[in-house]
Amino acid sequence: MFNRTRCLQITAALASISLLAGCGLLSDDSGADKKPIVVGTTSKPSTLDPAAAWDGSWELYRNIYQTLLAFPTGSTKPEPDAAQGCEFTDSANESYRCTLRKGLKFSNGEALDSKAVKHSLDRIRTIASKNGPKDLFGSLDKIETPDALTVVFHLKTPDATFPFVLGSPAASLVPPGEYPADKVRKDGKTTGSGPYVLTSYKDGEAVLGRNDSYVGFANRRNDNVTIRYFADSKKMVAALKDKEIDATYRGLSAAEIKDLQSPASHDQGVQVVENVGSEIRYLVFNPKDPQAAKPAVRQAIAQTIDRGALVSKVYQGTAEPLYSMVPKGVLGHKTPFYDMYGQPNVDAARKTLRDAGITQPVELTFWYTTDRYGSSTADEFTELKRQLDESLLFKITLRSKPWIEFQDGYKNGEFPVFGRGWFPDFPDPDNFIAPFVGKENAVGTPYEPADILNDLLPKSRRESDRSAGVREFEQAQQTFAKDARLLPLWQGKLYVAAREDVAGAERALDPQTVMQMWELYRKTSW
Repeated sequence: MFNRTRCLQITAALASISLLAGCGLLSDDSGADKKPIVVGTTSKPSTLDPAAAWDGSWELYRNIYQTLLAFPTGSTKPEPDAAQGCEFTDSANESYRCTLRKGLKFSNGEALDSKAVKHSLDRIRTIASKNGPKDLFGSLDKIETPDALTVVFHLKTPDATFPFVLGSPAASLVPPGEYPADKVRKDGKTTGSGPYVLTSYKDGEAVLGRNDSYVGFANRRNDNVTIRYFADSKKMVAALKDKEIDATYRGLSAAEIKDLQSPASHDQGVQVVENVGSEIRYLVFNPKDPQAAKPAVRQAIAQTIDRGALVSKVYQGTAEPLYSMVPKGVLGHKTPFYDMYGQPNVDAARKTLRDAGITQPVELTFWYTTDRYGSSTADEFTELKRQLDESLLFKITLRSKPWIEFQDGYKNGEFPVFGRGWFPDFPDPDNFIAPFVGKENAVGTPYEPADILNDLLPKSRRESDRSAGVREFEQAQQTFAKDARLLPLWQGKLYVAAREDVAGAERALDPQTVMQMWELYRKTSW
């Protein structure tokens, strides 16, 4: 994921209509077009079990699994879903109590009660999948279930972000009868309590049908959705133009977005909705590699890379340069990488290396994934290689793998330098800092800055008013820039392309940048 996402603002238009989100608190029985909405994406799930995925699999999870809390379109804080209500019961933010809605059931008929909630979250930590979301629950100590409708979460330390975690697909609820407590479910099926049930899943396609027993915040505007997974975004765009799919999300290249925004595509019945995004791309330096472990090498790369040229050549206005791991539009955003390293300067980079006794070109291998972030990724790394090679300070070799293999590779510490994307888990600046630090973190390379781990994050998490932690977030960004263990590259905009007869695309992205399929509907049915 990350995995899959946070203080994200979708658009001013969305904000102005966000109050409408509350009208779907109960299951929706309104009529809807029976013809499935078909959505194309390049973000194929890595697994169907939420205990084992912290990545783009959340796209599917949000639509078939339920969480205690959720983020309706336009919201910046979690609101009730399976829970009737949740609150901290102490001033220290260490005890969090949720009361479930009465009569909730999973699609197999099992009761969704407090014991099911405890089972769902305990198994994440018990299984401890290296690709799963267990690190998001690092502050959780134990879960108590005083009665069938009450769940009490006891935290090890104050953590005002814990409700945000419960609102993410990391906290997807599953029935104990079909999901083992100590291992991942492997029968290729799912059982949840979300807006849809997964009626069919095979390589390349997920078929979703209406879950008639669902009770929650989602106001479903369709009865059936088919998600079609594409390895090649060009084929996905062609399918949209040929009316084989109704909408696309994730993986469009800049050239494809420009093409879909053109008058010719409009004449073919295609519309494009642009949203403010907090999706980011960055490089990770592995301290196990003898070259990447050197601060001077990392800092010289930060001084050499021209983000403006990268964005202009590869992303053509669909992204903008990023100088912090906390993107623009998120609380506390600053530009420490610009402030510290300035404009691209090869002479300054050469001095940084020579001052560290490095006089020969530094040889490094950069790795990227071929099928997670879209076809532009290869062009992006080609441009990075060009810039660094032309400086004569570096010799870059490019390597790539499909996501499944790539994920195993970086988690096992095999790559000296590698590219990752980050989509917010929840809309808070903590989610652009905490996942990247600690002995075990989201990028698989231990990074333990004492000031962030022991002071800045604990202080910020004591503040229920998240704006009160701005000072700590700003200082954490400074530490990131000084260490340059992570190098932010760009921040993207979000695009949904759809056929002109499909409405709801402007509401379909939640604050975690996850597609809420229930918002899409055919105009002819209304």
